[in-house]
Amino acid sequence: MQLELAQIPLVDGVVAPNLARTLDAIGKRRAGTDLMVFPEATLTGFPTRENVRDVAETLSGPSLSAVRDAARNANVAVAVGLAERDGERFYNTTVLVDERGEIALRYRKTHLWATDVGVFTPGDRFEVCEFKGMTVGLLICYDIEFPETARALGMLGAETLVVTNGNMDPFGPVHRRAIVARAMENQMFAALVNRIGDGDDNLTFPGESALISPFGDVLAELKNQDAVLPVTVERALLAQSREHYSYLHDARVALNLVDENDTQGRRSLNIRERTTR
Repeated sequence: MQLELAQIPLVDGVVAPNLARTLDAIGKRRAGTDLMVFPEATLTGFPTRENVRDVAETLSGPSLSAVRDAARNANVAVAVGLAERDGERFYNTTVLVDERGEIALRYRKTHLWATDVGVFTPGDRFEVCEFKGMTVGLLICYDIEFPETARALGMLGAETLVVTNGNMDPFGPVHRRAIVARAMENQMFAALVNRIGDGDDNLTFPGESALISPFGDVLAELKNQDAVLPVTVERALLAQSREHYSYLHDARVALNLVDENDTQGRRSLNIRERTTR
């Protein structure tokens, strides 16, 4: 599967320049590309409590509709983010739009960063879809700092993890370490795409987008340049990484850690098998 990691700058709270840059990148996609991945909140940038009602759109809104049309015309799938309006609630959402312009997968960020709180409602589920012979799952930025998120997708059969990212300095290295761990511990590919340039509140986004193998190796990466990086996901690496062992199979997930005190007041964590009824 051929991917393009679109590490581009965004404008927070203003749709028009972000949409224009996204459509331009889609129009310039390389021959043979199956999926283009953009940063977190691609179309809207990060809204605030004050402007989220003005910026957010439904999934049938004009911005995402324009992206869907562009994807269809270019015959390429895209993963893009936006502030999603759903009634009186707002979500930090990423959608995977397939090459026919259809929404194949929607994911609402489940773990809200400090600046998300009070703006967005957290999502409540993890899902995967089949795309180009691979099972694909989505996460957003802060999500990847929690091992349980990628493991949940792994348990759903995910083979490729796509992460739309909006991680700022000085935290860039945190996500580069986390994405390697998430790929290795679940034996899946992980494509991380961060934004670049300056944002509101004097924030600087360092880029550092990358494709990670199921072994945890960095297969391709960008530094802090405004660029689109072509990468290849080779299915054979999945089989190789799982040939001798499977973390998902071997993990003893049906365990409890029980906090106990002995007669001398010493504390210990004892492992017990959970029982089901």
